[in-house]
Amino acid sequence: MNKKIQSALISVFYKEGLETIVQELSRLGVTIYSTGGTQSFMEGLGIKVTPVENLTSYPSILGGRVKTLHPSVFGGILGKRDDETHMAEMKQYKIPEIDLVIVDLYPFEETVAAVSSSPSSGGGQGEATIVEKIDIGGPSMIRGAAKNFRDVVVIAAKKDYPELETLLKEQNGETSLEQRKAFAAKAFEVVAHYDVVIAKYFNPSDSLYFLESVTDPKPLRYGENPHQTAVFYGDLNPVFDQLSGKELSYNNLVDVDAAVQIINEFTSTIFGIIKHTNVCGIAQRETVKESWCAALAGDPESAFGGVLVCNGTIDNATAGAINEIFFEVLIAPAFDEDALALLKLKKNRILLQLKSHPRVNEQYKSILNGVLVQGMDEGSYTEWREAGGRNSTDAEKEDMIFANLICKHLKSNAIVLVKNKQLIGKGCGQTSRIDSLRQAIEKAKQFNFDLKGAVMASDAFFPFNDCVKMGHEAGITAFIQPGGSIRDNDSIDYCKQHNLAMVMTGMRHFKH
Repeated sequence: MNKKIQSALISVFYKEGLETIVQELSRLGVTIYSTGGTQSFMEGLGIKVTPVENLTSYPSILGGRVKTLHPSVFGGILGKRDDETHMAEMKQYKIPEIDLVIVDLYPFEETVAAVSSSPSSGGGQGEATIVEKIDIGGPSMIRGAAKNFRDVVVIAAKKDYPELETLLKEQNGETSLEQRKAFAAKAFEVVAHYDVVIAKYFNPSDSLYFLESVTDPKPLRYGENPHQTAVFYGDLNPVFDQLSGKELSYNNLVDVDAAVQIINEFTSTIFGIIKHTNVCGIAQRETVKESWCAALAGDPESAFGGVLVCNGTIDNATAGAINEIFFEVLIAPAFDEDALALLKLKKNRILLQLKSHPRVNEQYKSILNGVLVQGMDEGSYTEWREAGGRNSTDAEKEDMIFANLICKHLKSNAIVLVKNKQLIGKGCGQTSRIDSLRQAIEKAKQFNFDLKGAVMASDAFFPFNDCVKMGHEAGITAFIQPGGSIRDNDSIDYCKQHNLAMVMTGMRHFKH
């Protein structure tokens, strides 16, 4: 059912792109109603405009908070043209039909960002500025027009101006029901996003709730496998600049997230290698290159095709060493020019310059027909209780702190073996903790590491003393675990009998 636009209500914050629209409306002889700044803008173009005040018999009041909230405006938007009662009432109260509504919303999201980034606009004054950018009339008019899509065209964002302009030129102001319904769907998305942004401002970020809206999701080539579709909802621009390489895939993004999460845990010079979200090599050394060499030595086999991450500048020497292996992604806060030139020689190689370390308070996971929300696993331990046969040495303590942080970022059941702040063996994703330990020990032996004097971290308690016994027999001298088993004393007693250190942290780090 086609309808011709004969009247329009236009009230927008942003005027960019509006000029050609209103000129087309004027050419078509459309009656235009408007308010304040939008009215002045159009009159400056020589367009005839009827002030909304002529409909309402009220001026803009309360500092502009009330301008369009009036039956003469909303009656014109919401009146059903095929309803005799509606049309009779509109005639009785001299309410004109409004066929087109072009309304955008006050820039609430932009104002929050501006106030947050400006120290001088904080406090009560900053909040007052933000609150005044909560649009009331705009969302109401947009929703009203979208609800009445059978009779009304609604444009709620300037990104839809080109489509409207084409429609006005090619169809002489006529619209189909399908076109009006499509515009209505977009309008409801605009208002929904606006409400979510406001709700998130008023709800502190440390509260748990599932409320997100992303206006520009990024389609990905495919998901975990080529037959799966995938989309990224979010904004990567504040996190990093992509300096080279192909587009990030679904799997790349998952691994990049894991890499950034673990690098956030350290302040000393660290280099890590991620494979399928698990750390397969990581080390702390004096220089970036030394850290890289030690990380790679931990498991050079698994490093093939991995995601690399460090918290220092990639210099030419490090780039030369890295360049010898195949990897998917390299993440670093800075690159020397000659290092970058060398690494860019392979065009598909993804190089990311980390700009900020995103700190999120919640994790979401779709499951069954709903979404699970949980707080992030923050921290490493809530206590440091020496429970073994002796206190840990300073060197063991440093290695246990290092190992515990790595363990936190591995899939459960997780076991980590560390010596001299280098990952030398790990087991993860096993259904038995003892199997994870066997895997970790075999990894260490595979690459000729001496486990004598190494430490072991476990993401959860030891249900029996078998892990401690197996670790001790392999040469491990210190253990760190959360504790909490009804049989903790089995492991503690073994450590006491064999003069081994054991630290209880009181914090479990399961990662399913």
